[in-house]
Formats: sequence, structure tokens, C-alpha cells
Amino acid sequence: MDISVIIPAKDEQESIPELSQWISRVMETHGFSYEVLFVDDGSTDGTWKEIQNINLVNPAFKGIKFNRNFGKSAALHTAFKEAQGDVVITMDADLQDSPDEIPELYRLIKEDGFQLVSGWKKKRHDPISKTIPSKFFNYVTRKLSGIPLHDFNCGLKAYHNQVVKNISVYGEMHRYIPVMAKWAGFTKITEKVVEHRERKYGYSKFGWERFVRGFLDLLSITFIGRFAQRPMHFFWQLGHRFILFGMGFTIKILYDKIDSVFISKIPLKREVTE
Repeated sequence: MDISVIIPAKDEQESIPELSQWISRVMETHGFSYEVLFVDDGSTDGTWKEIQNINLVNPAFKGIKFNRNFGKSAALHTAFKEAQGDVVITMDADLQDSPDEIPELYRLIKEDGFQLVSGWKKKRHDPISKTIPSKFFNYVTRKLSGIPLHDFNCGLKAYHNQVVKNISVYGEMHRYIPVMAKWAGFTKITEKVVEHRERKYGYSKFGWERFVRGFLDLLSITFIGRFAQRPMHFFWQLGHRFILFGMGFTIKILYDKIDSVFISKIPLKREVTE
């Protein structure tokens, strides 16, 4: 099979039929063999019913249903285990990612030999309350990971099948899959400018708290990547800093003590004026 498309969905019943038709047109036009794995992440609307209806028409569209909302990372982790395509492409269900990007993403993996291609929404249709924090976290992630990507959190990505089979996504780690891929030895990573479309239905499911969780997860993934095989190195580095601090503090105390003793032994010259 050429391609597996993975789409986490939370309360997206309005967009799923249109998205499915669009994906079908792209796949048929380019002659790809494919499967589409929808993951219903605890939807409370008719999302699961729409997925079932689409499966009856086209069995290439399959569904995985969670009984409650577990989050995007759990959805991707579950679908990664099921994916059969040589190339695995992830996208959001809200129609802000364009299926027309699929052929070029596939080519970059199969022909150009990249192991992971991350979308870059260079021109975004988001409020400044989302774009400014996003730029900050992307900058910090670039510096800590050494991976020169502009948009780590873009949902539109393409992977060689071996990448998704060798990483575990949990917590809020879906933002840092390129970092996890690099730590797992998959270093052929690039990015592609992709279209960011305005939301047509529904509303964003993410709030400010995701940035706090995202930053904490970035610290976690950095720690795991650098010290998972050598945990004592972390404690050595931490202890080394404390030792240097303690030595500096001790030297300062000794210096003050010696200085005060020296000064106390200097005879004072008294001048008496009448």
C-alpha cells in the first residue's frame, strides 16, 4: 500500500464528509493505493456516525473510536500502530490542511529519500494570540533540538513507515515528533511550505493551556533524548554545578574571614586634637 492517511477528529462531523471526498479525489487522480484512518477522540456529536457512513461507501476509510477524549498524541500513537502504508501522512480533520499537498509529501519521502517531512504554515489564518506563542515555542524547540524547522506543531506531516513504527507518542508529545524521530536515529528531516486554510466549520479545540503543557513536554523530551541511555550524566552535570557553586561560596567566606583578621591586626593611628 502506498499511503496511510491518519486523521484525529474531535467533534468534526460537519467537515468529515467534505474532507473524505477531497482525499478520494486526490488519491484516485494520482493512482495511489491507500487507506484513511479516522480516530474519533471521544466526540460528542455525530462524528462517529459520519465515519461509519463513509466506510460503507468506501472501505478504504476506516475508523478507530475512543470512549472518551484521550488527546491527539494518543490518537496518533494508536493509528501509527495500525498504519500499513509505505508513507504515513497525518492531517487535521478541520479542513485547514489541504489534501492536495499529499502527492508532493509522498514524493519527498519515496523519491527524495527523506524520512520525515513537516508542513510549514508560512502564511497562517490564526489570531495573534496563537501565532506569537507558536513562534516562541518553535524558536525554543529549534534551539534545543538542533532541528531547523519553522512549524513543529503543524498537523500536516509525512513519515516513512519505519519512523512511526519506532517512536511512542504520549502526553502532548505530538508537537515534538520530529525531535523524537531524531533521537530514534531518523535524521533525514525537512519541511515543506503548505497551505493553511481558514476554518470552515466548528471551532478550535485548543486553548492557552496547551502552550504550558507543550513547554513542559519539550523539557521532558529533551531530558529523555539526552540522558535516557546515561541518566547518571544528568546527575553528574547537576552535581558538578552545585560543587562549583559551593566552592565559590566557600572561597568567598574564607576571603572575607582572612580579610577581616588582617584588618583587625593593623594598629590604629589615633590623632588627638586639643
